[in-house]
Amino acid sequence: MMRILILSLFYYSSRLVLAANPTYNVQSYGAKSDGKSDCTKAFLSAWGAACATTAPATIYVPPGRYLLRNAYFSGSVCNNTAITIRIDGTLVAPSDYNAIGNIGSWLKFERATGVSIYGGTLDGQGTKLWACKNSGNNCPKGATSLAFYNSNNIRINSLVSLNSQMFHILFDGCRNVNLSNVRVSAPGNSPNTDGIHIHQSSDVTITNSHIATGDDCVSIGPGASNLWIENFDCGPGHGISIGSLGWDMNEAGVKNVTVKTATFTGTENGVRVKTWARPSNGFVTNVVFQHLVMVNVQNPVIIDQNYCPDHQACPHQGSGVKISNVRYEDIHGTSATQVAVKFDCSQTRPCSGIRLDGVNLTFRDKPATASCSNAGGSADGVVNPSSCL
Repeated sequence: MMRILILSLFYYSSRLVLAANPTYNVQSYGAKSDGKSDCTKAFLSAWGAACATTAPATIYVPPGRYLLRNAYFSGSVCNNTAITIRIDGTLVAPSDYNAIGNIGSWLKFERATGVSIYGGTLDGQGTKLWACKNSGNNCPKGATSLAFYNSNNIRINSLVSLNSQMFHILFDGCRNVNLSNVRVSAPGNSPNTDGIHIHQSSDVTITNSHIATGDDCVSIGPGASNLWIENFDCGPGHGISIGSLGWDMNEAGVKNVTVKTATFTGTENGVRVKTWARPSNGFVTNVVFQHLVMVNVQNPVIIDQNYCPDHQACPHQGSGVKISNVRYEDIHGTSATQVAVKFDCSQTRPCSGIRLDGVNLTFRDKPATASCSNAGGSADGVVNPSSCL
């Protein structure tokens, strides 16, 4: 009798939990998994239903391919601060890039709190737009595949992003973000397809992820702080870049960035700090690059404060961005160019507090070299090429 009572209570409590934590299947709102039917309204309806409850809720995307046009998931009228989006299928952008045009984002979350995305694939179908851009025709700028604006407590796990038109994943004005087991894939010649872009955001962690793309694997913009990137593979791509910074005179700085236990394979850069050669009150400080492996990387370690493509909008100017307290520890591997370490700092605001410790980079059958301009700091332990600080 007691056992029956216990089982009955367990069954009743389980039913209560299920009732309190509902799941909204996008197919129940009309989504079809044929990759051809427009599922945008169905996804937004499922979002609206999940937002209407205050209990933790799940939006479920079954296996299959789901075509979505640009979808805007607003959190401003959302009661729920614990929505999980569990994806077992693939979300597909329109193959006609004009269907999205210049709206900026394909899948956009704004003022959302407590959103978690688990699994799934995003297929941005950017191939035709890249071809248009490479042909020199008048083309749309393209859309970021997944963007979060002014959102907090975001979790993304085991997501795959393929062939975005432009950036793959973007965070702007966000706080407390965790990405793990994320994979980004696009050809090495795909234009402006940054893997993850972080702007005006804090407390962002990226772990156990692999990014192969045509631009920066991770790009870090103004106002980013308290970033942690660990167990990370990059390549092809342009490496991990802080910048470009300093386009505006009044610009928020970048601080407290750690990149550790990462491998860069065949990338244009390894770890880079890049600023425009323009007046600015921006800054970069308290950065650690640690336990990194470079495999045939063109610029394994680089600070470029004279960034000025085509010598327009900044000729003969010095960068106003102040770079200080940047540490390079235990970085080894091979450089694809003879200058393996390059610190090209601002003539008006020189770099300070640069520290090399255990850096060992080689270049084919010739000695690798280091180049310094307006850079101050120190070197400890084995440093190859010899420090120019």
